[in-house]
Amino acid sequence: MSVNVDFEIARPGDDSYVEPAWKLKERIRSEEDVLKQRKGFFTDAYRRSTVHLLVTREAHSGGESDEKLMGFAAVRRDGYILFLAVSPEFRGEGVGKRLVGQVAENHDSVTCHARASNQNALGFYEHLGFEVERHIENYYEDGGDAYYLKLGGNGGLTQKISDFMRG
Repeated sequence: MSVNVDFEIARPGDDSYVEPAWKLKERIRSEEDVLKQRKGFFTDAYRRSTVHLLVTREAHSGGESDEKLMGFAAVRRDGYILFLAVSPEFRGEGVGKRLVGQVAENHDSVTCHARASNQNALGFYEHLGFEVERHIENYYEDGGDAYYLKLGGNGGLTQKISDFMRG
């Protein structure tokens, strides 16, 4: 039995992996009370985005294999991350950093919103070099506040992530 980790990209209009991505997002929502988007909104945004995915493929004897979605980042053309989700069993293994690194490789500017109460996400983004640009009250449908974040603008942090991706 061997396990491979592959990067996949779903271009706008390609809804491959939309169901596994939805299931991962919903699992995180139910366990952590974040990523609360409705299915129609999520599916529409996914289909309009470029989605970077990390997938494990475990080959078994007999030729069949199991695929598991480790995480994904759905990104607009301007480098805005709509969704970033990492499966809990793969957290701490650099999956989120690799996904953001892929986005940074392909965009001059990388931005996102994070729920003000989501300390895990805020800590993660801060660790990667994102800076809070502004606080937005009642940003989310449920009235939750958000921070608008931008990856450090001096190029150094973007370069660091880019270097990590190549290393």
